[in-house]
Amino acid sequence: MGHDHGPSAATTGGTLSGTYRNRLLWTIGISASITVIQVVGALLSGSLALLADAAHSLTDAVGVSLALGAITLAQRAPTPRRTFGFYRVEIFSAVLNAVLLVAIFVWVLWSAIGRFSEPVEVKGGLMFVVAVGGLLANLVGLWLLRDAKDKSLNLRGAYLEVLGDALGSVAVIVGGLIILLTGWQAADPIASIVIGLLIVPRAYGLLRDSVHVLLEATPQDVDLGEVRRHLLAEPGVVAVHDLHGWTVTSGMPVLTAHVVVTDAALANGYGELLERLQRCVAGHFDVAHSTLQLEPEGHFEEGGALHK
Repeated sequence: MGHDHGPSAATTGGTLSGTYRNRLLWTIGISASITVIQVVGALLSGSLALLADAAHSLTDAVGVSLALGAITLAQRAPTPRRTFGFYRVEIFSAVLNAVLLVAIFVWVLWSAIGRFSEPVEVKGGLMFVVAVGGLLANLVGLWLLRDAKDKSLNLRGAYLEVLGDALGSVAVIVGGLIILLTGWQAADPIASIVIGLLIVPRAYGLLRDSVHVLLEATPQDVDLGEVRRHLLAEPGVVAVHDLHGWTVTSGMPVLTAHVVVTDAALANGYGELLERLQRCVAGHFDVAHSTLQLEPEGHFEEGGALHK
């Protein structure tokens, strides 16, 4: 039995998300500042859209704070009781982010519907100015996280929250302009609904991918059929069974397998054969943490029915 810890999240001093800790701190500060400005602007202008965007900004700050907290926990060293440390906390944080986004959507939708039956006069000019400020601040946040979104579910959740808030600011800007130019007050609750609808697809995508990891499903970029084919192509390999792949946290896929080999292959050196097979898995599929159990051909023939 052997395993390989290559240059993965487990061996580079922490998770991929840890690299972006300072950027997350800046993003939290920006989101918190936007929230305060938008709440004041919403109270002064009477805009539900600004208030909805403020709630979304607050969710950004809370969500990114959760991400940062998860990253901090994930840096703690593994223990005999938690052999993978706290890496999975990042995924739970991503799930919580998605739930928060859904809660904001429900609140925005409910409040907007109420505004149609009981209209409120909104100051379009102030609404527009505050929304422009929010958009500019969100663009800075997006720039900070621009190269992180594809490397971690946790960071992807943070990026999507800031992106959604930026799009929400655009909706508020449009609503403010319509009210300013035409006086049509219904533009405000409509902009609020647009902000809510922007939340749904990204909340769904984040929740879907997080649950995929929690269910220990095969990593989306790892084809176990191809893994089996590559292993069987190695000299001396007779069969591969009990092949499993899953993800501990973003950027940390894991693979295990029982590999049946000929007696002649084992005679040439157990260690050399194991290293060659692990290099095959790491090189072709970027799975640095693999556990392969080598079994002599005779043992395989005596074992009877085996799991695939």
